[in-house]
Amino acid sequence: FLELADDLAEATGRGKRLAVMWEQVGCPYCRETHLVTLRIPEVRDYIRANFEVLQLDIHGAREVVDFNGDAMTEKTLARLNGARYTPTIQFFPETLAEIGGRTGSAAEVARMPGYFRPFHFLTMFQYVREKGYAKGDFRAFLEAKVGALKAAGKPLPSW
Repeated sequence: FLELADDLAEATGRGKRLAVMWEQVGCPYCRETHLVTLRIPEVRDYIRANFEVLQLDIHGAREVVDFNGDAMTEKTLARLNGARYTPTIQFFPETLAEIGGRTGSAAEVARMPGYFRPFHFLTMFQYVREKGYAKGDFRAFLEAKVGALKAAGKPLPSW
């Protein structure tokens, strides 16, 4: 919709979480994310099943309406949200009430700041879906996941 409150409600209504992926034309890491990471079936299928991802351009001119109902360009919203490089992915709470009128990074529950390799990328989405942010930081969540794989005698995915 490009109306964040409506996008959030739509995602929540489908039992999914909302993520905003900030990109820009010519970004090599955005390209890598799309051509490598998002082509891995396990990654792609997990995200499709659990998230609605809104792709925005940090230099874009499309009109977007933020969670508070204020209309602005993608570029302005990127600046207000502190998205200065790409890709940056912001993850938001499940309801507008949880956002509570906050804007920018104050409204998000997690942020993927830049390019993540596929295993870390998927783990960040799992961290948000499982509300790992309520228990601790991403690093601790990632370390626990790696530890659990090692304890089970399973290797880290080769992708």
